[in-house]
Amino acid sequence: MAALRAIIVDDERLARVNLKKLLESHPGITIIGEAGSCNQAVEVIRELKPDLIFLDIQLGGETGFDLLELIDSSIPVIFVTAYDEYAVHAFEVNAADYLLKPVSPERLKISVERIMNNKTGQKEVAKVFEYNDSIHVQLTNSTSTFIKISSIVRISPVGNYSRLVTLEGKQCLVLKTMKKWLEELPANHFIRIHRSFIINTDHVERIEKHPGNHHLVHLKNLSEPLEISRRFAGKLKDMK
Repeated sequence: MAALRAIIVDDERLARVNLKKLLESHPGITIIGEAGSCNQAVEVIRELKPDLIFLDIQLGGETGFDLLELIDSSIPVIFVTAYDEYAVHAFEVNAADYLLKPVSPERLKISVERIMNNKTGQKEVAKVFEYNDSIHVQLTNSTSTFIKISSIVRISPVGNYSRLVTLEGKQCLVLKTMKKWLEELPANHFIRIHRSFIINTDHVERIEKHPGNHHLVHLKNLSEPLEISRRFAGKLKDMK
């Protein structure tokens, strides 16, 4: 297998140098670029199309989470940061891993091997659901039910699981990633509006535009609107 082409996004040059040095002992990873800000990172990613991103949380007034809203969500991201309080949020947005600075060689080795194993693993063919299909889900340890794909209002990530919310108010955790859902759901009904949300466009009540090109979507039977990232605002309006 060819080496994975990776970039490092960190606003501290020394941190980028140190991580590059640690990665020299991993021939499966080739560093092809660096960036010190979100804007620089967007340009580097568009130009080089990396297979993997090593991403810091704090980026000089911006955050690594801001960057995630502007780039292809299919690119695996390993957060490398000095702050442990963002770990839960990182896994909610499907981070491949979360490394704390100073990064230990042993912990980095585990992370790299996990990425490499995922890349070389046999890829299963995704089943594409019909809109009126039903799926079996677990509600609690002792109860389960069938829900219709058409009744799903929102899907959000919880680590390697995802949380479904239905039109009837049912909530359940399913062992499936957001990426997998996007491969299996009917694309003419479901769209990702944010790294943290997939929605059913049939259940959209209205879309609000706020100052600064900020959009919110209101969904049926959900009390709170959801934020639409800039990357997906146009796609949602086109579907509606």
